[in-house]
Amino acid sequence: MNFGKTRRPAAAALLAAIWLAGCAGNPEAAKKRHLERGDAYSQAGKYREAAIEYQNAIQIDPRFALAHYHLAQCYLRQSDWQRAYQELSRTIDLEPANWKAQLSIGNLYLGGGRYADARAAAQKVLEGEPGNAEAQMLLANSDAAMGQSAKGLEEGRRAVEMDPNRAQSYLSLAFLQQQNQDLAGAEKSLQKAMALEPKSATPLIALGDLYERQKRGAEAEKQFQSAISLEPQNPVPRASLVTLYLTEGQKEAAQKAAADAKNSIPDDSAGYRMLGDFYISQGESEQAIAEFASLHAEHPRDAGAARTYAQLLILQNRLDDASKIVDAILKDSSGDIEARVLRGQILTRQGRPGDAVHVLEAAVKDAPNSAAAHYSLGLAYATSWDLGQAEAEWRQAARLQPRMLDAQRALANLAARKNDVNLLAESSAQLIKIQPRAPEGYVFHAQALFHKGDQAGAEADLKKAIEVAPQNASGYASLADLRLAQKRYDDAEKLFAQALAVEPSSYGALAGLVNVDLARKQAARALKRVQDQITRVPDSSAFYVLLGQLQLQNQHSGEAEAAFHKAIDLDKNNVPAFLLLAGVQLARGSVDQAIGGYQRALLSNPRDVRLYMSLGSLLETKGQWEQAEENYKKALAIQPDYPAAANNLSYLMLEHGGNVNVALSLAQTARKGLPEAPYVADTLGWAYFKEKVYPSAIDLLLEAVKGNPKSPTYHYHLGMAYAEAKNSSSAKKELESALKIDPNYAQADSIKKLLAELPGSD
Repeated sequence: MNFGKTRRPAAAALLAAIWLAGCAGNPEAAKKRHLERGDAYSQAGKYREAAIEYQNAIQIDPRFALAHYHLAQCYLRQSDWQRAYQELSRTIDLEPANWKAQLSIGNLYLGGGRYADARAAAQKVLEGEPGNAEAQMLLANSDAAMGQSAKGLEEGRRAVEMDPNRAQSYLSLAFLQQQNQDLAGAEKSLQKAMALEPKSATPLIALGDLYERQKRGAEAEKQFQSAISLEPQNPVPRASLVTLYLTEGQKEAAQKAAADAKNSIPDDSAGYRMLGDFYISQGESEQAIAEFASLHAEHPRDAGAARTYAQLLILQNRLDDASKIVDAILKDSSGDIEARVLRGQILTRQGRPGDAVHVLEAAVKDAPNSAAAHYSLGLAYATSWDLGQAEAEWRQAARLQPRMLDAQRALANLAARKNDVNLLAESSAQLIKIQPRAPEGYVFHAQALFHKGDQAGAEADLKKAIEVAPQNASGYASLADLRLAQKRYDDAEKLFAQALAVEPSSYGALAGLVNVDLARKQAARALKRVQDQITRVPDSSAFYVLLGQLQLQNQHSGEAEAAFHKAIDLDKNNVPAFLLLAGVQLARGSVDQAIGGYQRALLSNPRDVRLYMSLGSLLETKGQWEQAEENYKKALAIQPDYPAAANNLSYLMLEHGGNVNVALSLAQTARKGLPEAPYVADTLGWAYFKEKVYPSAIDLLLEAVKGNPKSPTYHYHLGMAYAEAKNSSSAKKELESALKIDPNYAQADSIKKLLAELPGSD
């Protein structure tokens, strides 16, 4: 028997046990070993493996500040800004004098648009290290970002003086000089940076960007190509080259440069995903999805590419496919904020905004500085018709990241919807800063100026919208709207026609032409115009709605009904078509048919409060008040502050023995949303009457009568309140007014009986 072979494994196990015991007994040594391994992986560019080692060190000692800092740097290199921020924050909590961490978080603040926080971080470092050139430059960049460009330039020069051999300072100074329109000075600063770091691609890239800004395309291309030769594995100059080609309209060259980056840098996500990002930038969604599907198969551990792939699928409403990817990401990393945000977006699109709000509120709680989480939570609230909360979340997203296009666009749309001129001006100005070559910011800004009475300023904005995007219909159509408001009908017609030529499916342009015709009393021409455009764009549901509305104006209800049916056939989510169709049916007395139409509409649009409200009102007219109540409750479940539904539900409860306290609360909700509506004042007054609070009831019922003096119900309610308040003369006056308005009023017998019982009656 060979004893050597049998004893060796036991000896190895013993040695392993001794080693493990040593680790357990010496956690300091263990955590340092993990740190050293993490550093080795990081230096080799293996950031995922490095992160695991740093996390192991932190697991041994959660207060190991150096491991938190190195983990943050690892996340920064992977562009995982949220987790980098969390680790930097923890580092600073544990070690406030870690100036490198303070600078890193300050630069994150700067990149995220939190300029005041970035400035505060720079000042904190300068207090500890007065000669820190990097902190001085962060201060300069922060001031410049807050609109103090001259001050920023002065501080930038001071940073260069602090360390004249630091190339990065000259790079930042060049940026500040560009902001101050000193392009020659910026070029000299970049050349100085190149001299200090001749083997670095960064100054070459910056100089290429400067030349591109000056429309010196050939020189810019030369700098980018030189940077690629110097650092062939660096994706940044390749991305700059793609952008240059796109700016110059060389789409094929841009696509080739992106494909070259993918082939040349197969192990760096920023390189191999460049072609997919190119497709996204060009709006080529199918190619982008195909590319990211391939990347996801080739690099299944790349969470960033997986998240982008899932986002593309969500935008295409391929929600089941997106869910599988998000589930896989969260299985691997349950705390991944971006994946949780994607989960919330999926739930929102699935018509489950309540579940989406739950998921996204948790994400916001865990990552309060995630602009994407706040923005997506705003979308979930908006889908629930909670526009107040939606606005609050979008404002927070914009505060955290002022250059977040989606947040600013959402705010602008909301501001236009509720006619908030100040918010519209603010958000549209940000849109222009973010995308100066896109028309939408100028169009929104023009709306704000128009509502402020500045028609000249609005016109200038709209002309700029046309200039930057001559192939986009919105600039022409919006300027045409302005001309229509000015009653310059010939100019309006030409501009609307231009918009329709650019975009034949533009509802706004066609509707504008119809409005011009109607303003000229040319209804037949308007009708023919719509019919002709439908022959060109036969699948437009919106065009059939417009056709039906014109047919109604011409008293052709049969043709209108057919048009609305066609609109619904083309788009089951066209709620205005359902509402208009029901209006036609009701006009001819087909109440049951209208009810059936609303019920079918709800199958495709189960979260549209307008449909529940309209259906409830019809059921109420048929005396089916219990079913009406159910529909009002469903509307309020979707939008708890929906005033019309709150009012109607309150009134039904008061009339049919419901809980008076609940009815009063609902009436108060309605009053908050519709403070001027007489019918709401009547409902709230009637609720106070039921609660025996007669002075408040009388005040509100007087308001209702004043708002609509021809309503017998309002006079009846007011008379009842006066009677209970022992004001017989006023009670008699109001009750008699109710009978005079409608002798056959439903409560006529009750009124006559009460009149006979009033003191002083015969």
